[in-house]
Amino acid sequence: QVQLVESGGGLVQAGVSLTLSCAASGRIFSSYTMGWFRQAPGKEREFVTAIRWGRGNTYYADFVKGRFTTSRDTAKNLVYLLMNSLKPEDTAVYYCAAEEDGSRRVSAPSAYDYWGQGTQVTVSS
Repeated sequence: QVQLVESGGGLVQAGVSLTLSCAASGRIFSSYTMGWFRQAPGKEREFVTAIRWGRGNTYYADFVKGRFTTSRDTAKNLVYLLMNSLKPEDTAVYYCAAEEDGSRRVSAPSAYDYWGQGTQVTVSS
C-alpha cells in the first residue's frame, strides 16, 4: 500500500514560481510512474506531468511544457513539481498519483493506483 501526501500549495500572484512536493510512504518500486494531475472547479481532472521512478523519464502536457518541471528524489521518496510563470488558469487542486505497472498510459487518471488528497494552488492576476 502506498500513501501520498502533497504539500506546497497556496495563494500566489501571476508570474511567480511555486514548488509542490509529494511524499510517498510505502515501497516505491522502479516500475512505478508518479504523476501530477490537476482539477479546476467544474472541470475534469487533467494530466499535468509524470515521471518514471526508475529511469526518470518525464512526460508533460502540452500546456505546461517549458513552464513546469517534475523531478524525484528516490532516496527520500519525494516527487516535486516546479511551476514557473504561473497563470490564473493554473488555479486548481493539484494531485499526486502513483501507478504500479509502468506500462499504462501516463496521461490517463484511470491508470493510477494511488492518489493523494490534493493541494490547492490559486493564482491571482
